Amino acid sequence: MGDRLTERLFLAVALTDDVAHGLAAFLTDETMRLPGRPTPPDKWHITIRFLGSTSALQRDRVLEFLDEHLMVEPFTLSFGSLGAFPKPSKATVLWLGTDRGTQYLATMGEIAEVAAQAAGFEPEDRPFHPHLTLSRIRPPMNVTDLIERVPRFPLSLDVDRLTLLRSNLGRGGATYEIVETIQL
Repeated sequence: MGDRLTERLFLAVALTDDVAHGLAAFLTDETMRLPGRPTPPDKWHITIRFLGSTSALQRDRVLEFLDEHLMVEPFTLSFGSLGAFPKPSKATVLWLGTDRGTQYLATMGEIAEVAAQAAGFEPEDRPFHPHLTLSRIRPPMNVTDLIERVPRFPLSLDVDRLTLLRSNLGRGGATYEIVETIQL
């Protein structure tokens, strides 16, 4: 792939199969009916930094930077409560938050932001808010009751890598494929 050709890339923490299966089972409970268009379990991840259209040179620069500077030890991440963007009373995105271990995700986000800017990407204009997108809701709706009644997801995730993913857009939505894995 030449430098003029680009890929749509992002950095993320992927769920293990056990955690994804556990979350899928948790969300099938009758009290958990998700509004909107649920995100399929095979697409669940926690985005650390969306890069977007990325040249081979930019990709290599990001990976080099992360290889040298991603000094985060493996950690255990627990999940928090449900939340919504932009707010529960007018939700367009329903998400699962993080709890214990969030500070490590924030550190990964800070390092990934520096790597992205060093590779020529514009600074991210939104604050980093680690979450796992569960559903996209159109038109917006009030999900306050759902958020208040759903208990915390009880499983935790052992995080030992950061993954660079390629997003391929298609008729059935995006598909993701692993480009590179950076071990913590």
